[in-house]
Amino acid sequence: MEQSHRLRHIVVLLLNVWIPSCFAQTTPPVRTSPTPTSQTPERPENLKFRLSGFPRKHNEGRIEVFYKGEWGTICDDDFSLANAHVLCRQLGFVSATGWTHSAMYGKGTGKIWLDNVQCSGSERSISVCKSRGWGNSDCTHDEDAGVICKDERLPGYVESNVIEVQVDENKVEEVRLRPVVAMSTKRLPITEGVVEVKYKDGWAQICDNGWTPRNSRVVCGMMGFPNERKVNKNFYKHLRKRSAESKVKVTAARQKPKAKAIPKTSSKPKPGKSAAAKRLYAERQKNHFLVHSVVCLGTEVHLGACPLDFNYGNATESCPGGMPAVVSCVPGPLYAQNIQRKKLKISTSIRLKGGAKHGEGRVEVLKGSEWGTVCDDLWNLLSASVVCRDLGFGSAKEALTGARMGQGLGHIHMNKVQCTGHERSLWNCGYKNISSDDCKHTEDASVRCNVPDMGYEKTVRILGGRSRYEGRVEVLHLETNGTLRWGLICGEGWGTEEAMVVCRQLGLGYANHGLQETWYWDSSNVTEMVMSGVKCTGDEMSLSQCQHHKTINCQKATARFSAGVICSETASDLVLNASLVQQTTYIEDRPLHMLYCAAEEDCLSKSASQANWPYGHRRLLRFSSQIHNIGRADFRPKAGRHSWVWHACHGHYHSMDIFTHYDLLSANGTKVAEGHKASFCLEDVDCEEGVSKRYECANFGEQGITVGCWDLYRHDIDCQWIDITDVKPGNYILQVVINPNYEVSESDFTNNAMKCNCKYDGHRIWVHNCHIGDAFSEEAERRFEKYPGQLNNQIS
Repeated sequence: MEQSHRLRHIVVLLLNVWIPSCFAQTTPPVRTSPTPTSQTPERPENLKFRLSGFPRKHNEGRIEVFYKGEWGTICDDDFSLANAHVLCRQLGFVSATGWTHSAMYGKGTGKIWLDNVQCSGSERSISVCKSRGWGNSDCTHDEDAGVICKDERLPGYVESNVIEVQVDENKVEEVRLRPVVAMSTKRLPITEGVVEVKYKDGWAQICDNGWTPRNSRVVCGMMGFPNERKVNKNFYKHLRKRSAESKVKVTAARQKPKAKAIPKTSSKPKPGKSAAAKRLYAERQKNHFLVHSVVCLGTEVHLGACPLDFNYGNATESCPGGMPAVVSCVPGPLYAQNIQRKKLKISTSIRLKGGAKHGEGRVEVLKGSEWGTVCDDLWNLLSASVVCRDLGFGSAKEALTGARMGQGLGHIHMNKVQCTGHERSLWNCGYKNISSDDCKHTEDASVRCNVPDMGYEKTVRILGGRSRYEGRVEVLHLETNGTLRWGLICGEGWGTEEAMVVCRQLGLGYANHGLQETWYWDSSNVTEMVMSGVKCTGDEMSLSQCQHHKTINCQKATARFSAGVICSETASDLVLNASLVQQTTYIEDRPLHMLYCAAEEDCLSKSASQANWPYGHRRLLRFSSQIHNIGRADFRPKAGRHSWVWHACHGHYHSMDIFTHYDLLSANGTKVAEGHKASFCLEDVDCEEGVSKRYECANFGEQGITVGCWDLYRHDIDCQWIDITDVKPGNYILQVVINPNYEVSESDFTNNAMKCNCKYDGHRIWVHNCHIGDAFSEEAERRFEKYPGQLNNQIS
């Protein structure tokens, strides 16, 4: 009996083990005892990742993974910071700072691809971590996991162009316009041509039956153009007909039996379309009509987001009664020919700031006479596309949140913007006015727009650096005999503005440094200088648009003195607290015997050298300067600490020769008095909440200003003034310019100047209307010096 009981017990145990294993494919294992296993690694390059959900910043959100043609989520069971580290690195961030559970960023849709994920944190891909396996989960979307990544990109990381709409990427990914007329192939940008979609190893066409202007609008937007225009279909039909006739004649001639030689007296073929044009369109006869119907609304940012009717059978099937779809686009003013440019207008009530390239930046709108930003609540591709098209670009490639292009200044004019995509201006969209508690500048909205392919990146290159972000600059030069060759650029006069253009041209972000010597990057056999005297404003799209010598004039023409650049994905952005200047301005009559150190550092006007030292005094216009770094990279001195200069008089190191200019200008802009601030030392005096100080001058410490921090030069320290001893009573403009010589890279130099109205009566000074140089509209700026001031500042 006891033996029988034992036997039944063994059978029960075996059944408990065997039955679940039989039904494992249809019945998930018990939730309380998961058994993660190592899975066959999916190649990391075959997976795609993105952050989604709301509300969130650009570096946080619900984690979604694209696997086997479908986007899905990850369950929060057993989730850890180690998992988040791996995922954040796959998203292009250096690490994770946290993770979330219970669908904090909202519930996802589709598959829950992974469950019970267990990583050590060092894995190259989430696919090699232990888990239940792909698609094996007992979770619901209420348990979707999220990650919070450190807002610092991996070196060399190129941001993904994944458009956050549900697009079947296996069908339509790449789209292009292929010009038919031979002359159009040599002119950029390409504004008209046959619409082609990537298909296998080649390209396929779309049948134009039922093709609408809305379809053309979507294609033009993808190509970087704001609008579409009507196509002359008769021209293409005529060209197609001639090509077809030519093809038939050629085929018939090949099939004819050999005949006697044609006498020399026979007539020559009549001149018609050029052979090149015939050949181009003859090739188009071999059409692969992959798509037979497209029905776009006109607001989509990608053709793949429109309803498409595919030919799933023979891709070479004809297009009954039709021809390949042809689209013609209207370029924006930046990309139009000079004749067309005068007719094209872009908005004057919206602008992009802080971007590395044209067509990207922080969105700023003009309300009244003052520029302000847009809060990123509900910010999406539809609203971003309205901005892009209004500014003469195509549809939006990315709608960025969380002040991805740096923080703005002043007011936040709009919140919860909701556009349909058809509006001509952002002001025509639905939005809410901002209240003080709604948004902060850490939530400023930004965009990246589609821009036309101009081929600029093919005419310049950098070589010899440790990464693709640095090297000696070489340009493609056209010789008089028509050949092309790479030559060097003379380094004399080469600086940050010129480097900015090269980095923009190559799509490598901002200029970190412009270098005049590059002997340590001597990795190329190119040694000849082909360009000198290059002078750029910094806004150009290519070096060819900058001024330069007509003939080479380079004093140091050896390769070691050629121009070089170091580019960076991020940059600092310094701005002055204008209201603090207005609040702290006053006049002091300071005895000369207290100004010896200041005189030594050249902080007094020239007439001070003729004064009766140590008797008498100088009249000083004093104020405080609070300088914020609102960019995306720390502001660091260009010179290394080994070259900083010690000033014994004040007991500090100067890390920059000139950090700030202080000027008093007449109403017509003439300088009547000046001062300057060498960087006594750059350090973090205070920071925003949650930001830690990194730079301190004491004990020969590192100098700089951290993102989110500010340096403060109080009104009562030496050189924090303008010497106005020789200034007569009158109306003036007080101007302060940070980083005036562009010694250090910034994402935006237009906000480095601050202006105030001043009225000086010989005893007192009134200072009012202090503002950053680009804070007002052009009209308001023209009226700037006409308003009387009210703020009285007594002489001390």
